Amino acid sequence: MQVNIQATKLELTDDLRDYIQKKMDMLDKYLTSVAVINCDFEIELESGKGHSGKIYRAEVNLEVPGTLLRVEKNAEELFKAIDKVKDHLDLVIKKYKEKKASKQRKARQ
Repeated sequence: MQVNIQATKLELTDDLRDYIQKKMDMLDKYLTSVAVINCDFEIELESGKGHSGKIYRAEVNLEVPGTLLRVEKNAEELFKAIDKVKDHLDLVIKKYKEKKASKQRKARQ
């Protein structure tokens, strides 16, 4: 899957880009029957807003036929935020596929 990666307020290194791509490629096994139109991944270092220390925000917008699957997570560590987003997106994709299959079953009846 082609992932458009954007970093805000932090440097996007090759290692970080590879890590994100590897995590998103893990989702391909759930997307075999779903056409992915676009996938945007954004990571950001949030500051201020009453936080003490660093808070990282990771967000994925996965455009599939008929809808946009969006997940956003925050964590105190960058890689934890990326992992949280990937895990939650996994659940969202499964839910989307089940809903799509349920509609197809109803249409056949």
